[in-house]
Amino acid sequence: ESLGRKCQLMKFDVSSKDSIRNQLVPALEKLNKEEEIVTALVNNAGIIRDNIFYWMKDSEWEDVIQTNLNSFFYVTKCLVEHMILNKKGSIVNISSVSGLIGNYAQANYSAAKAGIIAATKTLAKELGRSDIRVNAVVPGIILTDMVEQIKDNKEMKKMIPLRRFGKPEEVAYMVSFLCSAKAQYVTGAVMPVTGGLFN
Repeated sequence: ESLGRKCQLMKFDVSSKDSIRNQLVPALEKLNKEEEIVTALVNNAGIIRDNIFYWMKDSEWEDVIQTNLNSFFYVTKCLVEHMILNKKGSIVNISSVSGLIGNYAQANYSAAKAGIIAATKTLAKELGRSDIRVNAVVPGIILTDMVEQIKDNKEMKKMIPLRRFGKPEEVAYMVSFLCSAKAQYVTGAVMPVTGGLFN
């Protein structure tokens, strides 16, 4: 239990629809029987396999699309029916600034993250009648393992109006807001957390 709430940790491979469905579907059926409700879903899976498009291997394209975009479909599809039945929910999808503007050697990653934005806008229209809100968060350059090799790049920081890279918790604050009752009239939004980069 955490903060008075009962939690269950489930481990599954987000790139495998069978792994997701074998874990999530039984867990959701159990929750429905116990009249427990899942009120928030954050789709945050992401990997990079950077390469110039001409030299990009099939596996580099497929791995990124499978993990970054298809996992969103598999996980959300499992949970949407539960949320519709309960007429309540908030779905927050993590995209990227690369999904807005593209990025050199990231055709796969940019395509997946742009797909997340388009799917977010579509789902917001489809699920609004069930009082389910769907929004996307667009992080800029955030200090995670993905940007370890450029964390001291001063030239890159100069491109950002706030002159620094973001912190993971700054993205988390936006996600928390979108999941909360304070954002109950926010849906279909694409929220940048970029320090002003490409806003």
